[in-house]
Amino acid sequence: MKLPEVKPLNRSKEAAVDKKINSLTKPVGSLGMLEAIAKRLALIQNTTAPAIKKKRVYVFASDHGVALEGVSAYPQEVTAQMALNFLSGGAAINVFSKHVGAEVFVVDAGIKSDIKTDSKNFISSKVGRSTNNFVNGPAMTMAAAETCVNYGIKLAEDALKDHIDVIIIGDMGIGNTTVATAIAAACGIELDKIIDIGTVIDDKTLARKKGTIEKALKTNKPNPEDAIDVLAKVGGFCIGQMTGLMLRAAALGIPVVIDGFPVTSAALLAVLLNPNVKDYLFAGHLSFVKGHKELLKHLGLEPILKLDMRLGEGTGAVLSVSLMEAAVKMLNEMATFESAGVSEGEEAH
Repeated sequence: MKLPEVKPLNRSKEAAVDKKINSLTKPVGSLGMLEAIAKRLALIQNTTAPAIKKKRVYVFASDHGVALEGVSAYPQEVTAQMALNFLSGGAAINVFSKHVGAEVFVVDAGIKSDIKTDSKNFISSKVGRSTNNFVNGPAMTMAAAETCVNYGIKLAEDALKDHIDVIIIGDMGIGNTTVATAIAAACGIELDKIIDIGTVIDDKTLARKKGTIEKALKTNKPNPEDAIDVLAKVGGFCIGQMTGLMLRAAALGIPVVIDGFPVTSAALLAVLLNPNVKDYLFAGHLSFVKGHKELLKHLGLEPILKLDMRLGEGTGAVLSVSLMEAAVKMLNEMATFESAGVSEGEEAH
């Protein structure tokens, strides 16, 4: 399939951005990660005065056939029920998004049932009614995997038309941490380092989850160098659409804030398809799910927040946007040594 071309970050304004940051009335480097965030946003937007005005959250919801193996504490019906909760504004992602001024869109990537709603914030991108149980064979066909990526590409193009400055990605789906773990293991990350609970499950269920993933990898033999093959064999419809969204957003120069473990597994695939995607990704937070740290380390991404959260939905990612906005305001609104009439230290030269 033809994929979007993602170019390396344009660094033509890097020296000017560094000079501006270092001229602000503070010791050089004293605002730490905020300075790094401001700089990367400036380079992505190719300006010394980046802006975050319009923020959009996409919560991808889909069902996974592997849930039939009893790997979660909740039944599959919860996926559709929570999607409706997002649309009615009653979930944590709605509360936090309202707090930072972001609009929430719910994407039906492959929920088993049909979502009955007339909400303008609902996007139907259903590729199928749940993936297949990947213990018995591929989760989906290669054609379905490519369709998922293409649906995600379209969402990024829609965001560009709507002048969205930052895209925030969340997920919802019973069995999604099992799928994310299988993807990460298929990409070469040691299973014992990432296997963990998503919802609260007992040791027996966790052991069943591990055995299920091992069986799926043995049955399907996904190619660790082929992201689409991994997606088709052990992925999910939501994962594929998130992957396509990240790819195209990066190609269009739109920064993307990723949430927890399942969303980061999609980032693994997007970066495998094009390593330049990483420059456009911000890790919103470090999830309490054990494997998330390993995925972020593999990608070389530093999380903005660490709040011991493991809810998903995009909650950690959307909260981090307030700090990204603070970083932008620092760059654009702080006085310089010259404008404030403050003497500079030697380190500023």
